[in-house]
Amino acid sequence: MTPIKYKRFITFLKEELAISADSINFAERTSGVDKTADFVADLISFPMILWQYGLVTLEQLNRIFDWLAETA
Repeated sequence: MTPIKYKRFITFLKEELAISADSINFAERTSGVDKTADFVADLISFPMILWQYGLVTLEQLNRIFDWLAETA
């Protein structure tokens, strides 16, 4: 995922799903996402971490995966 697409992803999480910046930062740290890289590779574990720690519902998790599939 390119940095531009990653920013759109984060905007989706914040604006469409109302996920807090703290929750997003936690998932980034835990999943090892390097948002300064030229390519963000590990976005499968990122949403799973949000769900695993109770930061998103199962419905929100499905919406995240739908968004990722639609923008792939």
